[in-house]
Amino acid sequence: MALSQGAVRRLLGYLTHYRLSFWLAVTLMALSAVFQSVLPVIMGKATDEIVAGNRAGLEESVLFLLVFVVLMFASGMLGQRIFAKVSQQALFDLRTSLFSRMQDLSLNFFDRQPIGELMSRVTSDIDVIDQFFSNSFQNVMQAVVSIVVVTAFMLWLSLSLTLLVYTVLFALLVFIWIVSHISGPIFTSLQEHLSRLNGYAEEHIEGQKVVLAFMQEGRSVDEFSAISKQAAQAGGRASFTALVTLPASTSTANLQSVLLLVVGGILVIHGRIELGLLVSFLGLSRGITGPLAHVFTSYSMLLNAIAGAGRVFSILDEEPAVADPPGAPAMPPLHGDVVFDHVDFAYVPGRTVLSDNSFHAGPGQVFGLCGPTGAGKSTIINILTRYYDIQKGAISIDGTNIASVQQDTLRIQVAQVLQVPFLFSDTIMENLRYARRDATDEECIAAAEQAGAHGFIMAQPDGYQTFLSDGGAGSLSQGQRQMLTIARAMVANPRLLILDEATSNVDTRTEKLINGGLLKLQEGKTSFIIAHRLATIRHADTILVINKGEIIERGSHDELMGKKGFYHTMFMSQFRGKLSGVAGID
Repeated sequence: MALSQGAVRRLLGYLTHYRLSFWLAVTLMALSAVFQSVLPVIMGKATDEIVAGNRAGLEESVLFLLVFVVLMFASGMLGQRIFAKVSQQALFDLRTSLFSRMQDLSLNFFDRQPIGELMSRVTSDIDVIDQFFSNSFQNVMQAVVSIVVVTAFMLWLSLSLTLLVYTVLFALLVFIWIVSHISGPIFTSLQEHLSRLNGYAEEHIEGQKVVLAFMQEGRSVDEFSAISKQAAQAGGRASFTALVTLPASTSTANLQSVLLLVVGGILVIHGRIELGLLVSFLGLSRGITGPLAHVFTSYSMLLNAIAGAGRVFSILDEEPAVADPPGAPAMPPLHGDVVFDHVDFAYVPGRTVLSDNSFHAGPGQVFGLCGPTGAGKSTIINILTRYYDIQKGAISIDGTNIASVQQDTLRIQVAQVLQVPFLFSDTIMENLRYARRDATDEECIAAAEQAGAHGFIMAQPDGYQTFLSDGGAGSLSQGQRQMLTIARAMVANPRLLILDEATSNVDTRTEKLINGGLLKLQEGKTSFIIAHRLATIRHADTILVINKGEIIERGSHDELMGKKGFYHTMFMSQFRGKLSGVAGID
């Protein structure tokens, strides 16, 4: 329950952040509750006037009833309207805080979180909080305020009858408290099952081509059904709260009315109280059981929102694994002198990926990185851009240790072209400008021309203003999308360039077109090229051959070929493969 209480307090904190509006809404709700509580009192007075045969007094009571009904409606509607605005603003703040925190977190957080799970936090968990803020919470607040006000009126009229009413309510509250302790963990389990379900669905829809290729449709359906069944079972257990609380509150209201009629009737018969007082109490008691019914109806939604909030707050409480030192300065403008000094790195403690790596890349030099899959090539790039912090050694650029400066001021001076081109669902022009938001249209067009992309861009329906849905997957080829990412890197105008197998997913003809843009992009920049096809790094000033996390050979292409070592074996293996493909031999 400590976690639930903490989640509730934090959720309320988002609401009470807007103190003036929040308390104005509460005040209006309290006024509405006061006007509503006055109505049963006036009805009791009217009853006494009827018994006494006082027509003038009855007419006066009816007039007051009409006035207070209008006041109750007006104050209640205005309070609800203000509260609705506050609720939506609080939800906006929470949603924005969540997305902002996810933008700040380091890559290792995303490494251990399935994308579907994270999307569930942003969508499903926020949705259940939205439903509670937008619908139930206003009713709950109005109900709580009404119960407090009505209780005050009841105590003013009769202490003994108030105690009678609350004797019954106390039993109901104990029952609900027990149910909440049982149901709370169930709602948390439900959100976790729904998160798994959403993650599975997203992953398999995205990978539908693979599912079809390996004829795994039946298996996918079976696995989805199994997860869905678990979610349905958790949902069934969670709905127990709503199924139990509403009938319990209804039964309590009826029992309470019966007790009031019996006890109050006896008191009226013996002349201890007036009939009007009993009528007033019957009306006021409904002013407690009615709001309680609203609270209990919303109770399952409250538990669901608490479960969702707990999962959202778990992300908000995450701290970036890679953090800037206190008072860290900005990275000075780069010249591109890169030094790795005896660097060790492990993604997971105790499982070393890079061991004692040292090299020096001078400004403007081109460094090629090659080696078997899993050797550590991409890891070198990941720590050079400080996506991860190293465990031992130092990495410096132009004599500045990159761990001592602000991360964003380092990365803004580094451009990357990745193996799989990624474009946003936006216009071609905005995708190019993504690298530098203040870039002009002319600069973006010039970069596209240098990258060899201008021709096919102008062939699009709206040229540079063509909207790319799904990142251009349906309208552009793989090679065209890669050309756009090269043009985007040119717009960034970096001093340090990283090419991570930028041509490995295209055919040889397209690769030649792309290489023209890449060579222009590399001009005057310190460049690191991860290569699967070794021919793409033959021009590199230095080639680092990496195996099992260590640099085992280094030198130019000609020097490495002359050594007839690991690099020579890899290159000749690829060369023979090409010859075999051309000759049709094994």
